[in-house]
Amino acid sequence: MAESLVIGIAGGSGSGKTTLMKNLMNRFADVITVLSHDNYYRSHDDMPYEERCKLNYDEPAAFETDLMVRQLAQLRQGESIDCPVYDFTIHNRSKETIQIMPKKVILVEGILIFAEPALRELMDIKIFVDTDADIRLCRRVKRDVNKRGRTLESVLLQYQQTVKPMHEMYVEPSKRYANLVVLEGGKNLVALDMIETHIQKYLDQETPL
Repeated sequence: MAESLVIGIAGGSGSGKTTLMKNLMNRFADVITVLSHDNYYRSHDDMPYEERCKLNYDEPAAFETDLMVRQLAQLRQGESIDCPVYDFTIHNRSKETIQIMPKKVILVEGILIFAEPALRELMDIKIFVDTDADIRLCRRVKRDVNKRGRTLESVLLQYQQTVKPMHEMYVEPSKRYANLVVLEGGKNLVALDMIETHIQKYLDQETPL
């Protein structure tokens, strides 16, 4: 059985990675599975909530990337995994895991996935979603307030203290590893069509799982 096609989708927080992924999943729902770097944030059970709120979640050390590398390798080889689950409302890893089954196409997404050499090496295609910083901030505020229970003040403070400087230090430089830079994420229909065509070509050449 051939290994899965692994597509990495990176970019700053709020850049449009999720929209791009959803469009691809709508087109190839039966053959795509998603692995998110966010689920591999480190567990901090020994730390109270107030202290967890102050951690830097936008640097490579915040993630247990070694585990993600091992599990992605398993998925690529046709093995199922028990993926950790991260709960953003409590700034900590959940006690639950989710079973992820291997599919012909694996989407790997996250802000820092191209900053890790071992992770990059497992990707066949690397896509960087590039969007204006003001737009990314607006999207982040809307998401964190509406979906993650944050206050506007806390979102803006985190952005100023860690998100923006870490983007400039780690995320933006990782763009040089991309095979394709997509402006405006899933709203870029020309880029979306190119990606879908490549995936379809791969599927036409492979025997389904």
